[in-house]
Amino acid sequence: MFTARVITVSDRGYSREREDLSGPAVREQLAGAGYAVEAEVVVVPDEKNAIQTALTIAAKDDVALVLTTGGTGFSPRDVTPEATIAVCERLVPGIPEAMRYASLQITPRAMLSRAAAGILGRTLIVNLPGSPKAARENLAAVLPALEHGLAMLRGGQADCAAQT
Repeated sequence: MFTARVITVSDRGYSREREDLSGPAVREQLAGAGYAVEAEVVVVPDEKNAIQTALTIAAKDDVALVLTTGGTGFSPRDVTPEATIAVCERLVPGIPEAMRYASLQITPRAMLSRAAAGILGRTLIVNLPGSPKAARENLAAVLPALEHGLAMLRGGQADCAAQT
C-alpha cells in the first residue's frame, strides 16, 4: 500500500470562498483503489511558491504519490505545471499524455490541459484538472499503471514485461 497526498490549488478554495470538491473526490478515488491517503486535503493558493513548497514538503515527508487538482488551464494564475516542473528532478510525460488522450474521448477541450507529472526524490507528482469530474476521469485513466511505477520508484520489482 502506497501513501498519497492530495493538494488542491485554488485561490477560492484557499480563501474558503468556494468549497473544495475536487480534492475530496480524488481522495475518495485513491482510498477506493487501496492507497493510504491522508485524511486532510491540502489547499494552497494559485501561487507558484506556495505550490512548490507544498510539493517539496510532501517529498520530504516521503509521500509516495502526490496528486494536485487545479491550476492546469490557461488562466494567468494557472501555474501548477510550472511549479511542478520547477521542483521535479525527472519528468514523466507519458502520464499527462495518457490523461489527455483519455479525456479527448470525452471532450475536445482536453487538449487545453497543461498538466505535468514528475519525480521528486521518491515521490511521484501528478497534476489533475480542477473540476471534480475531470479530475476523477483523468485519474481513472492512469491509476492502473501508477502502482507499478511507484513500485519501481520505491525500489521494488522493475520488470515491466511481466505486467499485463
